Amino acid sequence: MAFGPLPAFLFLWAALIIINPTSNAIMALTFAQYTLQPLFKHCELPDYAVRLLAACIICLLTFVNCYSVKWSMRMQNIFSLAKVASLCVIIVAGLFWLCLGNTEYLEPSILFEGTQTNPSHIALAFYSGVFSFSGWNSLNFVTEELINPLKNLPRAIMISLFTVTVIYMLVNIAYFAVLSVPEILDSSAVAMTFAEITMGQFASVMPIFVGISCAGGLNSIIFSASRMFFVGARDGQLPELLSMISINYLTPLPSLLILGILSLLMLVTSNIYSLINYLTFTEAFVIALSVAGLIKLRFTQPNILRPVKYNILFPAIFLIICIALLMLPFFVQPEELIIGVLIILTGVPFYFVFLFWENKPAFLYKPWISMTHSIQKLLYCVSEEEHTD
Repeated sequence: MAFGPLPAFLFLWAALIIINPTSNAIMALTFAQYTLQPLFKHCELPDYAVRLLAACIICLLTFVNCYSVKWSMRMQNIFSLAKVASLCVIIVAGLFWLCLGNTEYLEPSILFEGTQTNPSHIALAFYSGVFSFSGWNSLNFVTEELINPLKNLPRAIMISLFTVTVIYMLVNIAYFAVLSVPEILDSSAVAMTFAEITMGQFASVMPIFVGISCAGGLNSIIFSASRMFFVGARDGQLPELLSMISINYLTPLPSLLILGILSLLMLVTSNIYSLINYLTFTEAFVIALSVAGLIKLRFTQPNILRPVKYNILFPAIFLIICIALLMLPFFVQPEELIIGVLIILTGVPFYFVFLFWENKPAFLYKPWISMTHSIQKLLYCVSEEEHTD
């Protein structure tokens, strides 16, 4: 509505090609690192083992989401409980450590030693920090499956954001109370290092909890992102195949499989920080466009129905932050960000060939239709039926 069909398509393109597959790869790699850490306590984790286990968890959770929505949600509830439990254990252990008088690592002279004050470096640091909260918008993609979304969607977002912010702040205080900055930077599994110091022989429990927590994050992305692609395809912004659902399982099977395959391709690298930079830049770009569109519509179409409406100052501040996150890192680390821009722009020719160009010759669209029908038969799926009262 705000900028036309091309930006809408590029949003879905970026989400399909980089944002969600990269998020899945990061969560899967983190799961693999924590799961394998107890087996390789005194040596570096084998890269092939980390990526292989990451691929296995992606395949497993994709299968569960393809098979049953009910089982996916049951697993998500278990994962969420494990995540909160592990974070509470870390918080309690950190507070106990502080009560024993171990506060030397929280001294400002030690805590901020070597800190960069360059705005570009601060923006890059935000990339890693923002990723921890990047699931805040997942509920927006599954509003069709929410009960009374007008009431429950804003409530869920506000409660979850406040809760997660408080918990994460307390966890970071616990980490910095127990571990020095070099120990945190040198550790491939910070929670495991923390547990070895504070929990002794019970430290082996921590990677299990963290691994389950990461699996929960991965499961939620698979569930919500597949619905976003499903709706985008249903609205004609993505291939028709992605708008189909399984006849047997009533799940968006093609969307789930495509997302799983692209997530596996992202495992070509196990460098989590590079993946986070790709992801956060691209996500900040598409979110900035979305918020800019929201602000534009407030002025160009002030009278349209808005079930959820807040002061325009909030999206304006959010847009300024997104622009800063987009511009500042270019001065110190342009390569990964330029790659992110190029990946987004690769969607432009696809848009003009498959969406904008309506009268395509038969040799272009007939093979595509034939392939769609073949995959449809293979997966035993159909387009969603439209029901009218």
